[in-house]
Amino acid sequence: MNPKLLTTLRTYSLEQFRCDVIAGLTVAIVALPLAMALAIASGASPDKGLATSIIAGFLISALGGSRVQVGGPTGAFVVVIAGVIAEHGYSGLVLATALAGIFLVIAGYSGLGRLMRYVPMPVVTGFTAGIAVIIASSQIGDFLGLDAGNVPADFVDKWSAYVAAIGTTSLPALIIGAASLALILVLRKTSPKLPGYLVAVVAASVAVALLHLPVETVGMRFPDMPTTLPAPHMPAFSLAMVQDILPSAFTIAFLAGIEALLSAVVADGMTGYKHRPGQELIGQGIANLASALFGGLPATGAIARTATNIRAGAKTPVAGICHAFFLLVILLVAGSLIAYVPMPALAAILLLVAWGMSEIDRFRMLLRMDAGERALLLLTFGLTVLVDLTVAIGVGVTLASLLFMARMSESTGVLGEDASLEDPGQRSALPEGVEVFRIAGPMFFGVASDMLEALNRIGSAPRAIILRLDRVPYVDSSGVGVLETFVRQAGTRGTRVILCDMPRQVWQTLARTSPRFAGAERVKTLRAAIARLNRTDAKSS
Repeated sequence: MNPKLLTTLRTYSLEQFRCDVIAGLTVAIVALPLAMALAIASGASPDKGLATSIIAGFLISALGGSRVQVGGPTGAFVVVIAGVIAEHGYSGLVLATALAGIFLVIAGYSGLGRLMRYVPMPVVTGFTAGIAVIIASSQIGDFLGLDAGNVPADFVDKWSAYVAAIGTTSLPALIIGAASLALILVLRKTSPKLPGYLVAVVAASVAVALLHLPVETVGMRFPDMPTTLPAPHMPAFSLAMVQDILPSAFTIAFLAGIEALLSAVVADGMTGYKHRPGQELIGQGIANLASALFGGLPATGAIARTATNIRAGAKTPVAGICHAFFLLVILLVAGSLIAYVPMPALAAILLLVAWGMSEIDRFRMLLRMDAGERALLLLTFGLTVLVDLTVAIGVGVTLASLLFMARMSESTGVLGEDASLEDPGQRSALPEGVEVFRIAGPMFFGVASDMLEALNRIGSAPRAIILRLDRVPYVDSSGVGVLETFVRQAGTRGTRVILCDMPRQVWQTLARTSPRFAGAERVKTLRAAIARLNRTDAKSS
């Protein structure tokens, strides 16, 4: 436990506090409509989003490993949350959030956070773009004011319901939604420092109230929404419920870890500081546990809010803590006004959030890559939209691993004598009947059969073979098995095998897995191997 907050407080100043307070207020104004919109899109009430931003946002800043990370509910969770609520109810979501928090803490302490860096870009971009499409699709009904009844969660069925209900489009709702969308876009161009989301929400609320427009508001959809923080309570659970919810909990933890670390890396690039990955995951885990304790939603580092925090002048994690404090004040003082917010205005905000998530430029760039990258991108995207996010991540990561192993196997081979001897003088130093070969590339299960075939193609059996392993960065049990089989087969043909020039990791692996190594001899260098053969010849003569 080494939160960044403790590090920064050692040299904290009044000027830093002033900057952090201003940044915290700025981010709170941006986060207010986002928290409500994301909660509604997830199938929860707006107060759940605000409670998550307050509780989890405070703890992510207080216990995380980044100076300026701001946390809360994000668009990446919308699909997962909606699915869990639909299948297991809100109590199931609370349990999944708590379990995800535990997984994140374990990942932080065990160093598993490093593995999240190895999820390839096509997989991340594919499921992020897929989530963006699903979020945008979920808002069409509110944006147009459709009377579509209980819209199905499935993507195809959802659009079928929209098409069937297109005749019920509400002109006032469409005008409010389109006007809110246009106002945000105009403010981004003309006054980027203004909180466009909040300005649009306030303007839309005032217009609907003063003109008495027949537009659904938050208060109409959630008439009993509380305007205070809920009391903490332990979620009810059973062993069977835990087993059912585990896949969703893993997905939440995976998404939270990926987005938190990605946001922290972006923040590092903007500030020049360096975050602590393990501590960041621990902070995220504790924040999700606390969010579940207060009945909130899953939370993670939010890239857009973190970037806003930095641009507003944040210096330390105190800015994120202030953001949570200001949201709490707004909820307690003006929480009743949230009921007047029109649903089409929140739908407009989420349409822009979805567009920002889609990363269309990166998507197009990846489409110009090789066939393997394109297939990985499109498969992950398609599975996210049409099947399930958990399936998309599992299939995407598995396919990426197989693709990587196939490429690595193509780079591994057995080099002949010309490539195995740097100095032509080494050729003359070799005793008669001795061949030198060099293995280049990792020796792992993906190349095991090809490696054995290449070794067996060496040709007529020489009296001795020297295998140089200096270009082998890694060997696994399958690689060890290949060498053992080759040495054994060479022995049956009366060929002596000497292994040399092994990197430390390869040497240790061979020593640990096969101490005698089927009769093969191991020396440090090519020169030592030649000297050993010469000594043997001298003795025999």
